[in-house]
This record gives sequence, C-alpha cells and structure tokens, in this order.
Amino acid sequence: MSSSQPLYYNGQPRNATSGHTFDSVNPSNGEPLASIQAASKSDVDAAIASAKEAFLSWSKAPAIVRSRILLKAVSILRERNDSIAAQETRDTGKPFSETSTVDVVTGADVLEFFANHVAGGGLNGETTQLREDAWVYSKKEPLGVCAGIGAWNYPVQIALWKSAPCLAAGNTMVYKPSEFTPLHGLTLAEIYSEAGVPAGVFNVVSGAGDVGAYLSGHEDIAKVSFTGQVSTGKKVAASAAGGMKYTTMELGGKSPVLILPDADVDQAVDGAMMANFFSTGQVCTNGTRVFIPKQMKDAFESKLVERMGHVRAGDLMDMNTNFGPLVSKVHLDKVVAYIRHGIDVDKATLLYGGPEKPPSLKGMEHGFWVQPTVFSDCSDNMKIVQEEIFGPVLSILTYDKIDEAVARANATPLGLAAGVFTKDLNLAHQVVARLEAGITWVNTWGESPAEMSVGGWKQSGLGVENGKRGLEAWVRNKSTLVDMSGVVPSVFSKL
Repeated sequence: MSSSQPLYYNGQPRNATSGHTFDSVNPSNGEPLASIQAASKSDVDAAIASAKEAFLSWSKAPAIVRSRILLKAVSILRERNDSIAAQETRDTGKPFSETSTVDVVTGADVLEFFANHVAGGGLNGETTQLREDAWVYSKKEPLGVCAGIGAWNYPVQIALWKSAPCLAAGNTMVYKPSEFTPLHGLTLAEIYSEAGVPAGVFNVVSGAGDVGAYLSGHEDIAKVSFTGQVSTGKKVAASAAGGMKYTTMELGGKSPVLILPDADVDQAVDGAMMANFFSTGQVCTNGTRVFIPKQMKDAFESKLVERMGHVRAGDLMDMNTNFGPLVSKVHLDKVVAYIRHGIDVDKATLLYGGPEKPPSLKGMEHGFWVQPTVFSDCSDNMKIVQEEIFGPVLSILTYDKIDEAVARANATPLGLAAGVFTKDLNLAHQVVARLEAGITWVNTWGESPAEMSVGGWKQSGLGVENGKRGLEAWVRNKSTLVDMSGVVPSVFSKL
C-alpha cells in the first residue's frame, strides 16, 4: 500500500490536520490500495479560503483565456488516458475495457465541450430594444466558490462533469470525492495545475459524509453540485436551501425499459443487458425494470439466458473482461440482500445468477463479486422492482397493452431515465413523450454525450448537467435597463 494521500488546495498537496486516515480498497480482491488523509473542518475552511481568493482573478479572466487553459487539461487527460483508467479500475473495480474507453474519455469530452462553449460566446447575455431610447441587456456572471460532491461509480468522469462547467464559467471549486473511490481527486487536481489552472481554482478535500456536510453547508459556498443516492441528496439539498445556495442534484432512479411488440428481439435483449450489467449495474440510469409484451416473454427470456454467457468476470486488466465486482463490502451485502429477498420473499423466478460469487475467480476470492442476476415473473409491488438496488439485477415484467406499460413505468417516485425499443419511430416518439423521466433513449441505452443535457425528474434530481443548458447551472443572471431619454418617469412628476 502506498503512503497516505494528502488533500490538495491553493495549488499544492497539503497534509490534513485531522490526524485521521481511511483506506481505499481494491474491490476485486479486498486489499487496501492507499491510505487517504481525511480533512478536518479547518482544512475545509482553508480550501474554501483559497478558492475564495482565487475567484477574484479567475472570474475576471476572459473566457478565451480560461478556455485555453482547460483545453490544455483536456490534452493531458487524453495523453494519460490509460494510466488514469488503470487507477480507476483499481479503485472502482470496473474493468479496464470500460474505464479506458469510457470514463476518462467522456470526462475529457465534457471539459472540451465547455471550454469551447464559453470561448464561442456561451456566456453571452441578451439585448432587447424596448423603445427608441431604452433597452435591456443581461449578463451571465459566475456564482463564486462552488462545492462538488462526487459519487463512487464514475469518479473521474463525475469530477469532470462538475468541474468543467464550473471552472469554464469562472467559478472556483472545492471538490470532495467519495470516500469509497477517492484516488482520482489528487490526480485531477495535479493535471489542472499542470495545465495552468491558477492555485485555488480547483481544490480537493477527502473524507466521509461529515466532510461533505460541512462543505455543502459552509457560508462561503455559493452552489452545491451533488451526485449520489436520493436519501443523501435530500439532506444535501435541504442544507443548501437553508443558505439559499444554488444546487444541482443528480440522484438515483428505477428506470423502465419498454420493449414494444414490434421490437427486434435480439436488439431488445442487447439493450436490456446494456441497461443492467454495464459497470456491474452500478449506474444511476440503469434500466432495471424491463417491460416486455406477454407474447414475447418466452423468446426474450430464451435469448437473454443464451446471451448471459457473454458477461465475463475475471482479471480486470484483461480487455476481454466486461464485468467487475461491486465497489465495497457494504454495497455487496446490500445487493446480495436484495437478491435473497427477490428469491425468498418476493418469490420472483430466478432465471439466471443468484447471490453467490461467480465461479473461477482465482486470486480474487476475497473481492466483492456477485453474479449478474435476472428475475422473471415479477410484479410491480415486489421490493426488487420498487427500490433502487444499484447492482446487476434485472427484473422482467410483462404487459398486455402499451398504455398499461407506460402507466406502470411511470408509477414510481423516481424519474431519471427511460427507454423504448421498437421498429416504429413514430410510435417511439409518442411513447417517449409520455414517459416521466428526464433522460430518454430510443433503440439504445446509456450514452450521455457532452452535448446532451441530462437530469432527473421527480425525486431523481434538480437541474441538468452537460449540454448548453448545463452551463446555466453555474451562472447567475443580471439584467440592466438603460434609459437614454434623460427623463425619469415618476408618479411624483409635476402635473
């Protein structure tokens, strides 16, 4: 195990003053990777102070100057893609075949998008002519010091999703990575500094929920951007609301996949597998409720079981491995408990998998592994159908009419994502328009390019990330009315 990893603020690594550390653990074998220094309240205060000082000059820098620096960071990220991806694989347990082609790549794409967007006028306001001698103009101004609280499933990608628009808009950030996957924080901070981001613009404090709570509730924080589970997000949002802070909340989901009667079975099966087993099911947009027509059930399930052999657990650095362990022992226990509940209490039909570890994991027996699992004959009132499991557990539900499927798909307090598979694109648009979700796909699943604004409805979140609309979450509007007539209208004028 390496020496302890410090915090990072005011442009350099800093030792924490708390005297406390915690371990980052390799999920594939349960062995410690690194000791991480936990921030004290005074450490968080110091990081925020450095960000507050840096804001004075960074916010005044021309957008094109900020853009050039951030594009340099993009170049470094891409040059070091494989080494960063390997670190993500060790820290998260995700196969290198995924981290090397998705995590760093898509994060860099978002940073490039926002750097180019602000350079191309993305921060321009509007001008309106009211009358011949009066007009209104608006400006988009940065908010100040912002808090970014990351999630453990896509560490470096989410850190970039938050910091890219934040920094491009002229804000500064204090970022807290998840305590389960913290290694990327220092790496990203050093890359930003190497690219020329001034000291104090991007800072990293590590620790558990108490550090995140203190950071998000701090009086000098103007905005909180949080990604994580619904229950925690509600607490973070409530704390931020008490201080009238801006917020972006990207929370959980229980997303439906609607297979329509005319859909190609092979394509539908591929979509359902992508929606459930990519990243070992640890994706907030997972399509865990798969609705299929009753008449398609046998063909769909037969093809699905046949394809499950293509889900390959094993050496995470082997490019043929496409399925890794869960992130932690705590999470493993949670997912296994759901699977056992599905078998013992919900009485769903176990079509594939189960709570046992996958076979043939030599040298990784102590890792946090679970089999990809499929339940059939599910009903809407089952616990495994109602609650977010955040693991590789697919539930098959059948329906008679499309209207019924849509109504049942919407019968959840969550509304993050949804998807439709059909050969009839007109019907696809009609169904998607009725689904209560902020992110929807047609005949595909999971892709979220930098150009696409994404965010949840209902209890799945507040605001959006990415796309042109994503920048609006990191600025505040100032409107100015200019009257050039020399006459001030007043009810107190002489008659």
